[in-house]
Amino acid sequence: MNATTCAKLLGFGLLTWVLSFLLAVPFYSPEGVALYDIFLIKSILLVVSAALGTFLILVSFRSVHARFVREGALLGGVWLLINWALDVVILRPLAGMDAGTYVAQIGLRYLTIPIIAVGIGYAAEQAVRGVGQPQVSHERIFWKSTLQRSSRARRSRP
Repeated sequence: MNATTCAKLLGFGLLTWVLSFLLAVPFYSPEGVALYDIFLIKSILLVVSAALGTFLILVSFRSVHARFVREGALLGGVWLLINWALDVVILRPLAGMDAGTYVAQIGLRYLTIPIIAVGIGYAAEQAVRGVGQPQVSHERIFWKSTLQRSSRARRSRP
């Protein structure tokens, strides 16, 4: 992995956490009290974060040309670790959460990152191999060309 690819991998992983964190700020008072229903806040954050993460994964895959599942697993694993690390260093102290509460309320949700990344990698791998593409049978080609010839023959008759 070259330096540019590594920087992009780490930068996008950091971006997934920073943008989600910044999105959450307006939903809480300076004292850390939720300003709206906590379930609404968590739902909004989950949906927007999943959309953002999926978008960044797709952008990252633009430079991938082989081993898509492996690349998805690598990306998903690295981003998962980045998000968990930043939560441990920044979010948990701010929220005053113990480890068990953090894992139950927030930490497990980050597993969507590698799940989506590997899923995109798998879909890309299948697309490159042509799996799932409609297969044209030789019989179908034969009958189509036969019908076209007979149609032309009828039109060319006086």
